[in-house]
Amino acid sequence: MTNVRVMFPENYKTPIDKIKEVKIASSKGDYYPLSTFANFYVLSGVAEIERENLQTMGVVTARLNQRDLGSVMKEIKSELSKLNLPPSYQIAYGGSYAEQQKSFSELLLILILGCLLVFTVVLFMFRNILLSVLVLFVGVLGMSGSILALYLTKTPLNVGSYTGIIMIIGIIGENSIFTIQKYLNKLKNDAKKVALIHTISERLRPNLMTIIAAVIALMPLALGIGTGAQMHQPLAIAVIGGFIVALPLLLLVLPTLIYKFVKIEKA
Repeated sequence: MTNVRVMFPENYKTPIDKIKEVKIASSKGDYYPLSTFANFYVLSGVAEIERENLQTMGVVTARLNQRDLGSVMKEIKSELSKLNLPPSYQIAYGGSYAEQQKSFSELLLILILGCLLVFTVVLFMFRNILLSVLVLFVGVLGMSGSILALYLTKTPLNVGSYTGIIMIIGIIGENSIFTIQKYLNKLKNDAKKVALIHTISERLRPNLMTIIAAVIALMPLALGIGTGAQMHQPLAIAVIGGFIVALPLLLLVLPTLIYKFVKIEKA
């Protein structure tokens, strides 16, 4: 309901009993007092009327209690979709949800730019488009580990977990460059198959050391141990999941793809 204000002549001087006696003509020409058609109440005035884009706005706020924002908003939208709103009425979602959606849009742009930068760096270093595509493909596959870890732990996708996924793209891209460089160096003196085996064996230890150290360091955050750990828990879970999947990708999938599809002539 929306209040409608009617200005009666000299209303600041006219008592309410006088307004009740104002005559109103009926369709038959008879006159009746206004009190016949309306109920009169003395109410306190509205202290503040909120508007947005010159439209009257009603704000409904709520707090989350042991629930994540994504699932709550999904239920709210499901329930509000059943309403039949009058013309010119609309529902707008703001607050933390609007800020989250804005952050997601910005992080998606950063993720795309990160993938393009990894592709560009590999392209400039090795001057091989197919190699750049393979590195980017392996990086995108590494994201599946982060998403799977978030799904298994029932952790919502938020700014922290999104940041962890972006980190995985860069980490896999960096380690892929080391693997390719090692393979190219071995290829100068060995056959392709021998160079591939030597590359995998020599990259096994540094990859294992990096991943094990990172997982051990992030495990307290992923388990929510310590003051303030829950704030960074989604980030830790996403990074750990990406690292676990990155190990077979860097040691098996990437070298195999290079061996099968990339033709590199010996120097």
